[in-house]
Amino acid sequence: MATSLVLGSLSPQQSVLQARQDQLVQQMKSPEQLNDAKIDKGSKEFEAILLGSWLQQAEQSFTTLPGTDDDDDKDVASGQVMSFGVQALSTSLAASGGIGISKMIAKAMHVAADKASSLATAQSGQTK
Repeated sequence: MATSLVLGSLSPQQSVLQARQDQLVQQMKSPEQLNDAKIDKGSKEFEAILLGSWLQQAEQSFTTLPGTDDDDDKDVASGQVMSFGVQALSTSLAASGGIGISKMIAKAMHVAADKASSLATAQSGQTK
């Protein structure tokens, strides 16, 4: 039930972030197209998106006062500026090492890409 409330209240920026996240996941599912640079870049972008989501939720929970109706006087411009700030902070955090998620993802993706590469090499050797 709480999931439907969260999904139903996605802002346009969250929708864009979700689309980018889906695109990164699709790229990671096709290991034959991956190289080291793409893996590292994609894992850092994924961590930035994840950190951005967490920071945005934290910012919303800290700026919302219990018992108040935040829909009445919500300033759209300040919300957009705050979301840009959260996005910049999350990208900066991920670029400087983040919390280690990108390293774990990159390591797993390198292993998967190596397996796919050796499998493709073995299959091409059998067809000759």
